[in-house]
Amino acid sequence: MSERGSGSSTTSTSAVKQDSRLRRWVSREEMSYGEEKEKVGGAIRDEEDDDDDDEEQDGDAEERQLVRTGPLVDWFDVEALEVTGMDAKFETEEFDLGRMAFLTLQTFAVVFGDIGLGPLYTFDVMFTKSPIRGEEDVIGALSLVLYTLILITLVKYVSIVLWANDDSEGGIFALYSLISRHANISLIPVQFPPDMRMSSLQLKLPSKELERSIQVKQYLESLSCLKKTVLVIVLFGTAMVLSDGVITPAMSVVSAVSGLKVGIPDLEQDKVVMISLAFLVILFSVQKFATSKVGFVIGPALFLWFCCLGGIGIYNLTKYGVTVFKAFNPVYIFLYFKRNSFHAWLALGGCLLCVTGSEAIFADLCHFSVRSIQYTFALFVLPCLLLGYFGQAAFLIANQSTSQQIFFSSIPSGTFWPVLFIANIAALIASRTMTTATFACINKSIALGCFPRLKIIHTSRKFMGQIYIPFINWFLMGFCALFLVFFRSVDDIGIAYGITEVGIMMMTTILVTIIMVLIWQIKLSIVLLFFFLFIGLELVFFSFLLTSIGGGSWVMLLFSAFLLLVMVVWNYGTKLKYDSEIKQNLSMDLMKKLGCNLGTIRAPGVGLVCCELVKGIPAVFGQFLTTLPAMHSMVVFVSIKYIPVPVVPQTERFLFQRVCPRNYHLFRCIARYGYKDVRKEHHKVFEQLLIEGLEKFIEREVQELFLQSDDDFDSDEIQETTSSTIVTAQNGSFYSLDVPLLSDYQIPQNMSPNSKPSSSISNSQDKGPDYAKNLELERSFIKKAKESGAVYLMSNGRIRATKNSWFLRKLILNYFYGFLRINCRRGITTVSIPHGNLLQVRTTYMV
Repeated sequence: MSERGSGSSTTSTSAVKQDSRLRRWVSREEMSYGEEKEKVGGAIRDEEDDDDDDEEQDGDAEERQLVRTGPLVDWFDVEALEVTGMDAKFETEEFDLGRMAFLTLQTFAVVFGDIGLGPLYTFDVMFTKSPIRGEEDVIGALSLVLYTLILITLVKYVSIVLWANDDSEGGIFALYSLISRHANISLIPVQFPPDMRMSSLQLKLPSKELERSIQVKQYLESLSCLKKTVLVIVLFGTAMVLSDGVITPAMSVVSAVSGLKVGIPDLEQDKVVMISLAFLVILFSVQKFATSKVGFVIGPALFLWFCCLGGIGIYNLTKYGVTVFKAFNPVYIFLYFKRNSFHAWLALGGCLLCVTGSEAIFADLCHFSVRSIQYTFALFVLPCLLLGYFGQAAFLIANQSTSQQIFFSSIPSGTFWPVLFIANIAALIASRTMTTATFACINKSIALGCFPRLKIIHTSRKFMGQIYIPFINWFLMGFCALFLVFFRSVDDIGIAYGITEVGIMMMTTILVTIIMVLIWQIKLSIVLLFFFLFIGLELVFFSFLLTSIGGGSWVMLLFSAFLLLVMVVWNYGTKLKYDSEIKQNLSMDLMKKLGCNLGTIRAPGVGLVCCELVKGIPAVFGQFLTTLPAMHSMVVFVSIKYIPVPVVPQTERFLFQRVCPRNYHLFRCIARYGYKDVRKEHHKVFEQLLIEGLEKFIEREVQELFLQSDDDFDSDEIQETTSSTIVTAQNGSFYSLDVPLLSDYQIPQNMSPNSKPSSSISNSQDKGPDYAKNLELERSFIKKAKESGAVYLMSNGRIRATKNSWFLRKLILNYFYGFLRINCRRGITTVSIPHGNLLQVRTTYMV
């Protein structure tokens, strides 16, 4: 019998046609009811072996009856795609000029805000470390900035890395998610396959690239050390992203506010810090508002800021000459290092600041198309940035004694205050850009089981990528204020800023290299060129930053190490807990041995067993069976899953599957929620929708059985529905699982508890099953169970180290991971469950 979840028959038929040849021979006694059992039954047979199989069937007819099953289709996977709006973000929309203009304005506010602030502080930090000694120094430094911006931002990120997005999701964890969906490297299989489109290696003609891709896939899947190495790289990059989310607002705001020193020469640094702190509080307070709405308002401000950069650059080039265009000759970089040697090497820390925000371009991809970002950057953003840098260099050649607030000093006197105002607005917007990128990275890491679950608020119904995480927002604000007070000056903050940026860049280079080999399958020469070019360039920058650890960078490294520890501990503890739950799952054979009453009294009512696993019988159910003297007459294993659509219609919210034979009355349910569905749904509404979905599932199941031929129906099913086990409760009442617990069902007084009842469904053995009558009986059964009420059975699972474990293992599992798990959110928080309907059992796994 083909067990199915909710969905349309059209989808089912198409799924069958796709895999019509994948059939197998299994025993009727060993058939799993809705579960995948790969080890049960025989192997897949070809059509030419049908005669041999028939002979085996005839010989073992009395002991073992074999049936040929349908295609190996997981109906949860197939029908979970039947959600309205699932493919909305993949559809190609017609060109709309108004929509394109709207998205372009948002692009300035969301994507390019961070990199647009580079001209405020790049030359300040560079010439503080390496004083100007002549015109060649300015041209050499400008050439260094020019080619760093072109190579890292334009070539690496905009031209290459943007294409490594995971279904329009960007960031470090998006790269990891993309790799995990092409190679089984995730240590915790937390993704339910229908949650997102599953990718696989496409069929291509044999080639060296394809062979290399398969080899890499096999190495990644077979070697545990490689899986852990890739995960550590991702977690380290994520820790750097969080650190970047802390230091970016401090750097952006304090550099913009420092421009007041040019207009007000007597202004002290302490007042600059206080004003910056006030701006930061305002910034993080408005972070929760929707990106689309705010982006439409502040987008024009960033557009105006880039126009100011270009306009001021053109003004300075016109006033001071175009000698700086010599910087297009890379020879001046060599001459710059030859003239300054050690000081030029120190200036690399400031040069790196011109590409800060490159990672944000990829991480904030959200709903913007790759092409739109590439065109906007190449045709508008990059020219404005280059004009800004070239204009400052022209100003410096004429004013070589100026080494602080170079940008504000180069502004025409009549426009100083308006430009200062626009610069501060742009700084606030740029800070918001990196915070948004941090939210996206945390959201992806939570989905992959590498960060404690937090409350996530989606601020847009149209675009899934626009989110707000309250805890992370206030966490970033608190540490940002502390770091601003600790570092105080732009130079010290700039060095700390650079070390987080280069750390993220190195991790991105490694992961994109894996994607090039595994997924894109391009030539090895191109892969090696990409890897050695960019990892070499980033290592050069990183070498300088390591020498400046004593100046304050150690604080960012220590902060990143703490965040890395949190993620490693969470991932380690979650993996151990998951493995423990899998090992202690109840087997189907044990359930059949217990019988349809499961070794206890089945009383009227609905038991909703809340669990995170979507396959198998969770261990918590065994705890309930051994702890409680009675079990509900109908039990449903409920899993809450989130899928990437705004809203899941109520008619499509639940998927069902039958667990064990029909007379056990055990079901599995997956409740699907979109990212804009109502949180804290009332439990009565949840129960009503679940019961209605279950009734529809049973109706479709009966329709399928009725359409099957007479030879295909299972004779064992008749035995299960015609034989009954009567159980006597302590109050003297009789209960039976095999027939609905109807109020008008009477047990004859002269019938013993162990005898078989004669009821309306006990038909003669020579007739086939009456599907219509069975449907009505099961409906009555569900109605009676619903009237008796529903109870939520939950496991408060935890893991603890055994007594003979190492001290460090005890410290990590018993205290650190335990603290994180107690204070994180649980998946079932979607449903508002009153305490009177909640029953919890604490399960402790000793590992």
